[in-house]
Amino acid sequence: MEPSLKIPKNKPRNGLLYLLVIALLVTSAVIIFNPESNGIKKISLNTFVEQVKNEEVKSVQVKNERLDIVLYDNSQEYAFKERGETLNEILTNVPEDIKSKIDIEVVSTEGEEWWMSLLLNLVPFLLIIGFFVFMMRQAQNTNNQALSFGKSRARLSDKERNKTTFKDVAGAEEAKEELIEIVDFLKNPGKYTQMGAKIPKGVLLVGAPGTGKTLLARAVSGEANVPFFNISGSEFVEMFVGVGASRVRDLFRKAKRNAPCIVFIDEIDAVGRHRGAGLGGGHDEREQTLNQILTEMDGFEKDTNVIVMAATNRPDVLDPALLRPGRFDRRVVVDMPDIKAREEILKVHAKGKPIIKSADLELIARHTPGFSGADLENLMNEAAILAARNNKKIVTMKDLQEAIEKVAMGPQRKSMVITKQEKEIVAYHEIGHALVGHILPYCDPIHKVTIISRGHALGVTWSLPEEDRRLNSQKKLEDKMAMALGGYAAEQVIFGEMTDGAGSDLQAATNIARYMVTQAGMSKLGPVIYGDQNREVFLGRDFGHVRNYSEEMASKIDTEIKNFVDKAYSRAKEIIEKYRSIMDTIVKDLIKKETLNADEFAEYFKGIKVPKKISYTQKI
Repeated sequence: MEPSLKIPKNKPRNGLLYLLVIALLVTSAVIIFNPESNGIKKISLNTFVEQVKNEEVKSVQVKNERLDIVLYDNSQEYAFKERGETLNEILTNVPEDIKSKIDIEVVSTEGEEWWMSLLLNLVPFLLIIGFFVFMMRQAQNTNNQALSFGKSRARLSDKERNKTTFKDVAGAEEAKEELIEIVDFLKNPGKYTQMGAKIPKGVLLVGAPGTGKTLLARAVSGEANVPFFNISGSEFVEMFVGVGASRVRDLFRKAKRNAPCIVFIDEIDAVGRHRGAGLGGGHDEREQTLNQILTEMDGFEKDTNVIVMAATNRPDVLDPALLRPGRFDRRVVVDMPDIKAREEILKVHAKGKPIIKSADLELIARHTPGFSGADLENLMNEAAILAARNNKKIVTMKDLQEAIEKVAMGPQRKSMVITKQEKEIVAYHEIGHALVGHILPYCDPIHKVTIISRGHALGVTWSLPEEDRRLNSQKKLEDKMAMALGGYAAEQVIFGEMTDGAGSDLQAATNIARYMVTQAGMSKLGPVIYGDQNREVFLGRDFGHVRNYSEEMASKIDTEIKNFVDKAYSRAKEIIEKYRSIMDTIVKDLIKKETLNADEFAEYFKGIKVPKKISYTQKI
């Protein structure tokens, strides 16, 4: 390990310690030479003489020009005389018989005078010297910070501490195979070089947030017996131009000295965005940093044996020069887990938690479509928290089911109080969704209906697919739109008016219709993509954006979108009117129970012919 990579411990600031000691010395001197702080009364010399004449003085201690006086009532006083003047000279007018009754003691102060005088003379010099030492140390620290400003902040991983291996990564089998090959290349380079293969220079991990990109990088760090440097893309960029490029040079300089090794840059899109897309000029700090990364990865130097790994969830914004062969040779896609992968991930995160043996993790995996690895980890953690909150010793299936709903929609809002009329509206609204979804053949089966508030929703209708799907047919999307408008249609049929609670449903239906028309080619406008699909987030590109269709076509797009939404609304309204009597019965029971599960909801349709559910993936 390179000594420069160790994080130095903060050294105590000796200058401050010196100043503190000096301050204590000065305080002590002030206390010594300030008898008033000890509660002793100071009197004049005339008053002292009068007290002696009145026989009030018991004893006197002479210390140089200071007279420490003790009266017969044991009170203490002090006075000062002139230098060289004796006590007898002061008490000349006092009768001898009175003076003889006073206990007079003369104390020698030669030693005390020496060190006290030295102390008083040295204190100012010590203060000045301490001040200069403090200022010099501050200046030295500032210089050290300035010299290390352009140094890389990459951390060399400790393989023995919090070690993560590929066994700790569930799912993402294809991604693991790609990365295991990289690790094997570093461990056994001869096996590949004898076949004429060259070590890959860059590996880009691409995937949605929470899919495990950084976890995979930690696993590579744990598996590889080579130095592993990790840094975030945002740590390169500073407000000063050139600092990022300097840190890149320093990072690769350290990596080359430790070659073969791995450099991992998390969130590389912070510095690797498309050049020339913003409003900045050629001296933009981010662009200078990216230029240096490009040069270091594939410049004039060859055979450096440094593999660069990077992670991002926005590969579309990266500069093309960064993605070309010779820089990031491999793009490893870390996709959302399917049902099998979700079950494996749940098993990994179940380790160390007292989960009931009868827990069906496969059922939990089936009930969590669209959950990422991070969501599943959060799910298991929330289930453990719920069990602990209820003073349980073991996590049950009920805790796991409750955790799914909490992660997806938020915690129950049991304290929310709604009126009886609002509760009835919410019940009809949710049953409207559930009824339309149950009747239409391409909608997912209804899992649960509840009018218990969660998050921002006053009620929730859950529909879960029986299998993971990657494709959606036009009929599937049309049925999904109708189900989204089921609550809106129910309010219109039952109450003759709508509330603003259907706003999110209308937005969802409109988005589906817009996708079908402008991106999926499912309308009368034909197989044409309308609108700019290159959704960059740069301000400069926003200024230069030009719509790629005419005003006439925009009007036709709006018409097609409205036709799809109107058709879906008509279908939903027709179903609600047809099954109105069943709907009233379900709503009454839902208001009493507040929640209906899949079996309870299906009981209401026994003896009624309902279209069989159709899976588009089964058809193809």
